[in-house]
Amino acid sequence: MNDDVRLGEQGRQNMAIPVLVQYLQVALRWRFVVAGIIAAALAIGLVVTLLTTPQYTAVARIEISRDQKNITKVEGVESSTAGQDLEFYQTQYNLLQARSLAEYVARKLRLAQSDQFAEAHGIDFSAGLFGIDSGRPMTRDEMHAREEAVVKILLDHVEISPLRGSALVDIRYTSGSPQLSAQIANEWTQQYIAMDLQRRFASTADARTFLEGRLEDLRSKLETSERNVVNYASNKDIVALGKAPGSEGAGTGDQTLVSSDLQALNAQLVQATADRIAAEARMRAGSDKGAAPDPLIANTALAQLRQKRAEVSAEYAKLLVKFDPKYPAAEALQQQIASLDSAIRREEGRLVGLSGSVRSADYKAALERESNLRGKVNALKSRLDLQQRDSIQYNIYKRDADTNRQLYDALLQRYKEIGVAGVGANNIAIIDEALPPNKPSKPSLPLNLLLALLGGLVAAVATVLALDQIDESLRDPSQVNQVLRLPLLGTIPDTDEGDALERLSDVKSDISEAYFSVRSNLAFSTDHGVPRSLMISSSRPAEGKSTTSFAIATVLARTGMNVILIDADMRSPSIHGFVDQTNEFGLSNLLSGTDDWQGMVRTGVETGLDFIAAGPTPPSAAELLSSNRMTELVRKLGETYDCVVIDCPPVLGLADAPLLSRAVEGCIFVSEAEGVSVRGIKSAIGRLEAVHAHIFGIVLTKLRQKSAGYGYGYDYGYGYGRQSD
Repeated sequence: MNDDVRLGEQGRQNMAIPVLVQYLQVALRWRFVVAGIIAAALAIGLVVTLLTTPQYTAVARIEISRDQKNITKVEGVESSTAGQDLEFYQTQYNLLQARSLAEYVARKLRLAQSDQFAEAHGIDFSAGLFGIDSGRPMTRDEMHAREEAVVKILLDHVEISPLRGSALVDIRYTSGSPQLSAQIANEWTQQYIAMDLQRRFASTADARTFLEGRLEDLRSKLETSERNVVNYASNKDIVALGKAPGSEGAGTGDQTLVSSDLQALNAQLVQATADRIAAEARMRAGSDKGAAPDPLIANTALAQLRQKRAEVSAEYAKLLVKFDPKYPAAEALQQQIASLDSAIRREEGRLVGLSGSVRSADYKAALERESNLRGKVNALKSRLDLQQRDSIQYNIYKRDADTNRQLYDALLQRYKEIGVAGVGANNIAIIDEALPPNKPSKPSLPLNLLLALLGGLVAAVATVLALDQIDESLRDPSQVNQVLRLPLLGTIPDTDEGDALERLSDVKSDISEAYFSVRSNLAFSTDHGVPRSLMISSSRPAEGKSTTSFAIATVLARTGMNVILIDADMRSPSIHGFVDQTNEFGLSNLLSGTDDWQGMVRTGVETGLDFIAAGPTPPSAAELLSSNRMTELVRKLGETYDCVVIDCPPVLGLADAPLLSRAVEGCIFVSEAEGVSVRGIKSAIGRLEAVHAHIFGIVLTKLRQKSAGYGYGYDYGYGYGRQSD
């Protein structure tokens, strides 16, 4: 129950360790590996930078406008909104990196034969390119291979950099020659503009070719339809004079010669009828008595005489207002009036005799003219009726000809517009030409070192994580209950063995504090406190089990308990050396048959601790331990001492520890931090559990303070001043 409580407490403590602290511990544990990888990466970055050939980048800047400038104001083949699509600029950027553009540049500058280009990119044309022997003339396939290689180099070294939020684009080219970089960057812009113009003219040429074919077909159809109209009109004697007033639609409402003549004769007939009616009315009016003769009214001479008399009468009336009628001027006017009256009477008398015969002659002439015109109108109406029947087919031919003419005129107009639209201004403008750079753009020592540092950090992190995953040793106290499912009795800081024994004598040292913590936890391992008998073992030698045995026994004795320590590691005894004693006799003698155990007990000079040395090394320690004498010895010692502590040999490869476990109440297992793999520790613990040995817990030794988990490595120097490493 106490073990379960300690497991739960330590499990909660381990779960509370922050993840970043765990990563920091891993980094500190492998700090030398991390430092080595980063240093190697920085050295590689420095060497590569110093050995890399300087590269020069030339920059040319162009502007790509979405709205094309149109000088002629005539719409071209492409829509005016084609450049406003969201894909427009992305399309232009891809065109700037097109393989065809690189081929134009390579062909224009003859880069496949340029030694400067080869030298700037580290290619030796003189020694042959890609297996091509330059000592003989190149074949067409070999020349094509060289051109392909040049195009690939161009595409690899050109960079298109749009300026965010603008229509400006930078064209960058990088090579080992500043002059060549500027030349290629400028040629790249020129060829891009030329390719754009060529593409637009090519689309215009295709449209013109298509329209030429359609115009030829329509021309032939128009000639046939017009010929049909003319032939049919000639056969049917249809003479078209144009559109009739108010007519609408093609091929309908045409005015012919017959309809025009009929219209004119009908107007004359209407006028003749009106004249005949007027003459008849005048003739009838002349026969009525009291009616004014028509010639008297219409005669011009008579009207002039009457007007003259009125004027003279007016002047005569004005004179009478001022003068007497006998006044000479008045008498002269009166005589003139009398003369005019006489002339008027004579003219009226003459006209009255002529009016009867004139009216009769006018009526007959008007009647005859009306009859003639009516006959002609009737004849033209019959002819027009027949012509209107023929005009149905005529209009069909006429509409076909008009339709073909409209189509032909529209296509001909579009054909001319496309030809004129080809002179539109280019929408690409060069803002800045590329100039030979004054300093190299690559390599950059700070940038390369920064990249090397980042690469080294990534490699170091990957390596450390891999090593941490591969490493199966106990690196952290929190792994004890997670991996071994056993309670952790305590952690012992790393130190030399001699130094550990020296510091153990100081009750204020970190070693003493650590083992006192082990003693405190050990007091809760059983229901009666500290076990009456226990053994201390490990997986392999040199894990600190002997030091731990001596330290636990010392701490128990220091707290007032009567403790005896037995060195049961008869193969490699060490306890007697801790207190400067000899190993002439000891446990091996007792197990061999000696019964005087009191004579074997020694007391440490400084510690006051009773102990039994291992004694002479026996031929077979396992045979001695397999008897019941060890169990009997522990029983007898338990009658005299409060606690019997046994230092056992390692578990792996030996049978001593499982045999000794039968004689004690339980076992403390010592494991070195970052020592034996977890599989080895589990194997050793499994051997002890196989013989039903009770394991009180694990003591983790040689724990480096900087690698210790949160809650373990920080507290050894607390309260008495921090001890030096």
